[in-house]
Amino acid sequence: MRRGFALEYTTLGWNVVGVVVLAAAALAARSVALAGFGLDSLIEIGASAVVVWELSETHGTRRRTALRLIGVAFVALAAYLTAQATWALAVGHRAGHSPSGIGWVAATAVVMFALAAGKARVGAELGNDVLQTESRVTFIDGVLATAVLIGLVLNAVAGWWWADPLAGYVLVFYAVREAQGILLNGAPTDPWR
Repeated sequence: MRRGFALEYTTLGWNVVGVVVLAAAALAARSVALAGFGLDSLIEIGASAVVVWELSETHGTRRRTALRLIGVAFVALAAYLTAQATWALAVGHRAGHSPSGIGWVAATAVVMFALAAGKARVGAELGNDVLQTESRVTFIDGVLATAVLIGLVLNAVAGWWWADPLAGYVLVFYAVREAQGILLNGAPTDPWR
């Protein structure tokens, strides 16, 4: 159980720092993808808090309310990113390059994949399906970081300015899927489906 909490607190800590780093990088580069990934990190903080509550054996209405709030936050994220990415593509907005943003997102991908593996292992050892499910959410966070990284690198290296807002659309797809799972089914979606 201690390892489960340690993994969740590491995830929380990483995402708290990430929100600050990504906000600064997104503002400096005017990047839709970095802004969206920063907002996603903020939502992931809430999701990890829900899991900590669950591991603490706190059940009931607080968990359902927290999940609903997270679902609404995903809807807001999808709406924001759709508007921003569409605007960026329509007007030909070219985000600047962000070496710090690229570095942070690359590191985040590695860290999230490692945390996901640890959570899956500890969740299986504990027989805790909540921790195992959250391990899949953390894995998807690593996949999202990789998608955003590709968009940022293509923008920086190849000058493909449209790759930045397209990476934002990847986040929109994820946000809509998560909102649907939470608001319609009362639980995050199974990322393997």
